[in-house]
Amino acid sequence: MTALVARPAVRPFAKGHGAGNDFLVLPDPHGRFPLTAADVVRLCDRRTGIGADGILRAVRSTASSEAAAMAADADWFMDYRNADGTPGQMCGNGIRVLARYLVDAGHRPPGAFTLATRSGVRTVHVPRRSADFDGPVTVDMGQPRLPGPSGITVSTGTRSWPALHVDMGNPHAVAFVDDLSHPGTLTSPPVVHPAGAYPHGVTVEFVVRRGPNDLALRVHERGVGETRACGTGACAAVAAALQASPATATYTVDMPGGRLCVDVLADGSMQLTGPAAIVAHGTVRLQGAVREPEMSEQP
Repeated sequence: MTALVARPAVRPFAKGHGAGNDFLVLPDPHGRFPLTAADVVRLCDRRTGIGADGILRAVRSTASSEAAAMAADADWFMDYRNADGTPGQMCGNGIRVLARYLVDAGHRPPGAFTLATRSGVRTVHVPRRSADFDGPVTVDMGQPRLPGPSGITVSTGTRSWPALHVDMGNPHAVAFVDDLSHPGTLTSPPVVHPAGAYPHGVTVEFVVRRGPNDLALRVHERGVGETRACGTGACAAVAAALQASPATATYTVDMPGGRLCVDVLADGSMQLTGPAAIVAHGTVRLQGAVREPEMSEQP
């Protein structure tokens, strides 16, 4: 049996990024250090915390109530939190960073292995360390869904664009624009209509076509703001580009933080490949509750 005990705890962390999309990795194999939303906001703050787009808490699947049913298929669970403290179902860059961390830390050997997420089990492939410091790492992203409704629009300032709802395990609204400067600064979330289309919020991609298999985009991530890259967003943009004529293809997707590659397979599923690097290690003081074993009374 375990109990939550309120006391500070100094814990190790790593910081990594995938194409400039940066994360804090908090190893918690036994699930003893559950994060509060306030913990996440404090740590992700770029002025008063460490700074990140989100947190990747690495927990053994057997130690998480959310992942226990997947434990037979995946040893580790990605407890992903957006910078505002809300849980995320899936993160294409985050899962590659977590995979890189697990290999670098010796928790997994290089090669292919599986990770549990709130969107199900995903297979990742981490190559052996080489002179290429930051990657590449590949993740199987599954098949995109186009659940509708039709008639979605996104707006920033005085401009509006039609958008397509793409589900990559998390919700996206993909809008094709003539120029990536047109959405403006993206300091505030784009306005999405109809309001009820995304009851739990949405990540919005603004995409330009640069060639038959070449896209560029900017993204405003749900719970974060504009980010340097978005892995699920890259896949959502490719899904939107292919909606009229689905086919096997390899797309390059350029974002402010770097380039990702999306391979569309014969069954419509996608593989996402791109850089993933661990750039720093340290310790951090967590103020929340600590899960500790309960002491039994002695006779």
